Amino acid sequence: MKPRVLMVGRTRYRLPLNGSLGRKFDALRERLDLRVLGAAPRGEAAGDETFGLQRGTPVGALDGPLFYGSLPVRIARELRRSPADAILAQSPYEALAAFAGRTLARSDAAVVVEIHGDWRTWSRLYGSPARAVVSPLADRAALVAIRHADAVRTLSPFTTGLVRDAGVEPAGVFTTYTELTAFSEPPVAPLPERPTALFVGVAERYKNIHNIVAAIRLAAERLPQAGFRLVSDGKHREVLEELARELPAQVTWERRLETPDVVQAFDDAWLLLLASRSEGTPRVVLEALCRGRAVVGARAGGIPDVVWDGETGLLVDPDSPSEIADALVRILNDRALAERFGAEGRARADAWTYTPEEYADRVVELVARAVGARRT
Repeated sequence: MKPRVLMVGRTRYRLPLNGSLGRKFDALRERLDLRVLGAAPRGEAAGDETFGLQRGTPVGALDGPLFYGSLPVRIARELRRSPADAILAQSPYEALAAFAGRTLARSDAAVVVEIHGDWRTWSRLYGSPARAVVSPLADRAALVAIRHADAVRTLSPFTTGLVRDAGVEPAGVFTTYTELTAFSEPPVAPLPERPTALFVGVAERYKNIHNIVAAIRLAAERLPQAGFRLVSDGKHREVLEELARELPAQVTWERRLETPDVVQAFDDAWLLLLASRSEGTPRVVLEALCRGRAVVGARAGGIPDVVWDGETGLLVDPDSPSEIADALVRILNDRALAERFGAEGRARADAWTYTPEEYADRVVELVARAVGARRT
């Protein structure tokens, strides 16, 4: 019999799934009797035989509280309807709901906590600054979930270190399946004539958007021949609008691009800029490596796991716009250095890519460890 697994997380899904997600869940369903509790954008389908999704509301700010507030009952309902061997929780906060739901349903399902990044940033860098008020409580609650889970899965050396600091040894260490074919298959393009830096990410506090904009101003003044392309949208988009108005000859700003256009954006750039205050294992860096592009990354979170300082790019202090600007200028002013960093990055990219079947096999192994730990 296939292991019975309930996956829980606030990922927003649009059904039917697109190609990349479809292949991931096809591989999981081949190996698991799978049910998924997640979320859906307002107006989208609320589920199918695999997915049970909570739709967004007209008041978006209520979506999170409604999701987490109702999650223990939703989990209990699923466990009563279809008993599970294990619950895979996307973060410590979903794991807390899993503990409650398991108790309500009188289930003996193992609980697996996934650690995608630093849980302490949830209340400090995401959403409203008012979240900081609950930081001490949120931190303690996350530690309770990690220490009481039947198994913990981490994604990288960074997240593994966080979990070990909490006194727990991970039962599995592997990244989430990421479809990189669109970035890895086309031949690497030579650097364009114009030195250009690319930023792809949301305009939010955790992405350090204000310091990034300040650094671009400094670098643009020193390199008037350089270009800076920003693909970003979010709460702080006004700083991007202002920058684009201020430097129209050097700065271009777009709210979003489809995947083929992102590939072309990498090919039109010399480097990727990712100076976030916090990241797990940043997919956009893996995409840059596949396209043979250098990276200016922050010395923070999981970025140093995928940016080798002085080999595939440069690491900087995210709190120092001048240091970020210095790194931009150094690479954008030296084609040979940009090419060397990009070539080394492309050589290392394969270590971070694997098939959906390989990912699903690792999930099955993780579930087996968690169930075994629960029963001993």
